[in-house]
Amino acid sequence: MEYRPIRAIISGGGTGGHIFPAISIANKLKELNPDTEILFVGASGKMEMEKVPAAGYKIVGLPIVGMQRQLNLKNIVNDLQVPFRVLRSISLARKVIRDFKPDIAIGVGGYASAPLLYAATRMKVPTLIQEQNGFAGVTNKMLGKKVGCICVAYEGMERFFPADKIVLSGNPIRKEVSTPPTADRKAEAMTYYGLNPDKKHIFIVGGSLGSGTLNRSMKRWIEAGCPGGEGIEIIWQCGRYYKKGVDEFMAVHPVEGIRHYDFIARMDLAYAAADIVISRSGASTVSELCAMEKAAIFVPSPNVAEDHQTHNAMALVRKDAALIVKDADAPEKLMATATALVHDSERVAALGRNAGKMALRDAAQVIADEAYKLV
Repeated sequence: MEYRPIRAIISGGGTGGHIFPAISIANKLKELNPDTEILFVGASGKMEMEKVPAAGYKIVGLPIVGMQRQLNLKNIVNDLQVPFRVLRSISLARKVIRDFKPDIAIGVGGYASAPLLYAATRMKVPTLIQEQNGFAGVTNKMLGKKVGCICVAYEGMERFFPADKIVLSGNPIRKEVSTPPTADRKAEAMTYYGLNPDKKHIFIVGGSLGSGTLNRSMKRWIEAGCPGGEGIEIIWQCGRYYKKGVDEFMAVHPVEGIRHYDFIARMDLAYAAADIVISRSGASTVSELCAMEKAAIFVPSPNVAEDHQTHNAMALVRKDAALIVKDADAPEKLMATATALVHDSERVAALGRNAGKMALRDAAQVIADEAYKLV
């Protein structure tokens, strides 16, 4: 395929799960032809307005906001504004399209992508959407019948989208976590985190903000005397929001072999060090763990739209590629499940192998190729 320079608008955001795949797609398009022009469109005030320029791309913010499900005065005021902000955002999106003159518009999901993709379909601009989760989001479901192509990460998405438009691409992930760790990388990880290579290792990751459930599960296990923890070392990413409280807790309950951090800059090394990973089941994390061929225990967040994290996790559980512990059960069951698993080397290897079979490592290339076909 000839990758001539094109003009592409990439729209979406609100969370890292939408933003980082979008940046991966942009990076691939620029790699295929450095003269390609890319403009991002996101929601004003959301994290994409910071993350996208940091990655070297221009972004335009729209005044779009999402509906809030929790009932309180602030959210009621927000929800009353939504229809007016949608209309204003569609009007501004039309202007952006007229000014930029894109060859294609790509949406990565989230309410931030709705006005731009809706306007693009009405203005006859070729359009593609990428659905990261195993349960399609509201925005993408609404757009599915209008766009030219739908790139998905899981099988069975015909229940949400027209079958003839679906391409199984996977989720674009960072290069450094796209292949299983080598022995040299594992040795580097042991040195980096000060770990004993003769012990078993668990990596607990709650996202950049941290997970209250995962942190409570760890605290309860430590207070109980770390049952089953013999011969285990733990990397515990507790999140910036919870770091002070965890610092205070660990000062009172010091445990040799547990290293806690607010943020993990070298995720590649944390994954490399881990025999098993305990994590939420956001789409990007699931894709990374498959690519790294890691045995995982997922604790899906209950605080997400359409319970999509449970759907993401179950796609692996059904293929014996991961274990799942419900959020409500985690404080009682999570660490008992993890300590039993990490000592079962055959089970760990089988879960990792099966996860690796589900990995789709060329997602950004597949999505870029589909975009060029539409152009």
